[in-house]
Amino acid sequence: MNVAVVMGGYSDESVISIQSGQLILNNLDRKQYTPFEVHILPEGWYVLTDGHKFPVNKGDFSFEKDGEKVTFDVAVNTIHGTPGEDGHMQSYWELLELPYTGCGFYQSALTFNKRDTLSVLSKFNIPKAKSIYLSKGDRVTAQEIVDNLGLPFMVKPNQSGSSLGVSKVNDINEFEKALEFAFAEDSDILIEEFIKGTEVSVGVLNLNDKTTVLGITEIVSHNDFFDYEAKYHGKSDEITPARIDAETEGKVKEVAAKAYDALSMSGFSRTDFIIRNGEPHFIEMNTNPGLSPQSIFPQQAQHAGIPMSELLDNEIKLALNRKVLWKK
Repeated sequence: MNVAVVMGGYSDESVISIQSGQLILNNLDRKQYTPFEVHILPEGWYVLTDGHKFPVNKGDFSFEKDGEKVTFDVAVNTIHGTPGEDGHMQSYWELLELPYTGCGFYQSALTFNKRDTLSVLSKFNIPKAKSIYLSKGDRVTAQEIVDNLGLPFMVKPNQSGSSLGVSKVNDINEFEKALEFAFAEDSDILIEEFIKGTEVSVGVLNLNDKTTVLGITEIVSHNDFFDYEAKYHGKSDEITPARIDAETEGKVKEVAAKAYDALSMSGFSRTDFIIRNGEPHFIEMNTNPGLSPQSIFPQQAQHAGIPMSELLDNEIKLALNRKVLWKK
């Protein structure tokens, strides 16, 4: 079976995505699959094999090598950010009737939009931070934000990942700089109250046709919050399993699975919560969680004693089953 391991993307997260792609390439069962390294980048789409780049035909997502056309049976999607985590690639693959891993195009677009995700989950009584939504050009004063949310508060792009463009505002004079930083990533931003508590990240997936919590990781940032540097440059402690009591663990697992099902998710996901007074508050869901060696999801798989090759095999089977449903 020819497997396209698709990585890269058009955002600053492309470097992390390529690291994730390498982990997938290293863990696919070569007895079952013939993997191909596919890069989706602003400068072009290509397959990297034997040290050479072969352009991808966007008409049918194929490529030619030595005069022969090579097609794929399934795409393993590990693009972080646009266009692989916002529904664009998923819509494209569905038009081609090419099975792909992860959630569908609607769920991908929805969860990439923080405001819309929070709006949907509010119907399911899942605790979350108080927030204010702004678009570029909207006028609001720092004092208005403080009056509504208090200090400190968080400013983040509405559609972005890896904590890019995110700031914690501790002083009212930091507000304008935080706005500029967030608007550099997206034309819409979310301003949220700062929830002081224990931050955890929860891996959830559909494993053997059952919503399964893979693990709970406690995050202790060395910085003021879990920013890009803390995530990818070793400025945090990621403790699996999280140091929480059994009752709180049960609540976290319950609400993480509830959010996954409420959004009709499938495939890998990683959902972030902050536990305040024993209650997990939803922060965001990542539908293409990082799979680089330092990423949380592989750590949780290792602790759970489930080989990544087994999890990837499960993902590919789910993708192929999606194609069967299309045909119906």
